[in-house]
Formats: sequence, C-alpha cells, structure tokens
Amino acid sequence: MRMRKKKHGAERIAACAELLIQPPCALAAEPAPPADPQNWFPVPRPLHLEIGCGKGDFAVGMAAAHPDCNWIAMERVADVACLALEKAMRQRDTRPDNLRFLIGDARRLAELFPAGSVDCLYLNFSDPWPKSGHARRRLTHPDFLRLYRLILRPNGLLRMKTDNRGLFDYSLEQFAAFGMTVEFQTTDLHHSDHAQDNIMTEYERSFSGQGQAICSVWARFGTEETQ
Repeated sequence: MRMRKKKHGAERIAACAELLIQPPCALAAEPAPPADPQNWFPVPRPLHLEIGCGKGDFAVGMAAAHPDCNWIAMERVADVACLALEKAMRQRDTRPDNLRFLIGDARRLAELFPAGSVDCLYLNFSDPWPKSGHARRRLTHPDFLRLYRLILRPNGLLRMKTDNRGLFDYSLEQFAAFGMTVEFQTTDLHHSDHAQDNIMTEYERSFSGQGQAICSVWARFGTEETQ
C-alpha cells in the first residue's frame, strides 16, 4: 500500500538534519569516493546498517539496546524516512548518539559506503516482489548480494527477517549459491532461541499480532568470491 504524501515533508525532514546523512549527488560528473561512515558519528564503533528501515522502530530500538555500535538506517521513500527521523528525534536526549539516517536507494550502496566498512547488514520485511519477472528487485537477488559483500567487512554478516515464506526460501537458495554460511535460521523467530533479544519492526508487530510466523536467517559471506 502506497503511503500518502506527508504534508510539509521536506520541512519536517530538514528539521531532523542533525540525524540525516546527505548522500553525494548521483548525477555528479565525477563522483567522489565514498566517505568514511565513521565520520558521521562522534565516536568510531562497529557499523551496522539496516536497508529499508520503514518507520524506524527497529533502528531506534537497536541503537538504544546496543550503544557499543553505530547504526545507519537507510530508507528509499522520503515520506517514510520522515516518520523514522521524527521518532528518533523525539528520543535523542535519552539514547546514545549512535544513530543516523540515509535516504537513498540500495542500488547505490557502493557509491555510499567504502568496501569493507560495514560490520553487519539487516534486511527486515523487504518487499517480496513475488512475480518471477520482478526477481531482480528482491533485496536478496544476486545483484544486491554482490553489493552487500562489497561493503561488508570480510566474513561480514547479513541478518534477515520476513513474514513471506516464498522470499525466505528464495533467499536461502541465493545465499547457498553465493557460498554463504548460515549461522541461524528459523521459520518461527518468536519461538526460537533469539526471541528474547529480538527487537520488532512495526510490520513485525502487526504480522505477529495476527498469528503470522516470522522467518529469520543470519548468513555470513565467505572470503572467497563464488559469483
């Protein structure tokens, strides 16, 4: 379902500028190399990146629960990112200064992050794009996995949650084709060993409230290229 355009969205985003990373212009004649993402934080820490942060429940919760890490929440749709930014701003005086937001497309990851700069990457309830002709839009398609492998440190970790069993099974197939090592997988996260420390997204809270089981997988990229 398409989100209704936010009234005064640009102004509301501008009011959250202290938490917003400004990406380089995609149309620049000579694009600059990606900046060190640690420059966006007051203290260098292991970097965790969520792609498709939605309204920000997961990113805000994880940043508060793990102050020993820096967190970047990336969202393609500005009107959705606006809500996440405002949520984080309301809590900025009660949580560590370790969370930033980035409005942009995951296809630009290699322009935005230096190779090996991210420690852990999260995909939470990504659009499943169920039609076979739309497979290349799935965030676990090989085109995206190559980008993740590039920006993650060697042996970096990808963590995924979804309510869509078709996307889950497809993703496991792609991870295997990439020679990734699965460290954890379940088709019922909320009754697994990781239920207690799981921070839910807004979608997850809705789905689980309807009795929908949540699938999750943690997979680590190897050091050798297989694709």
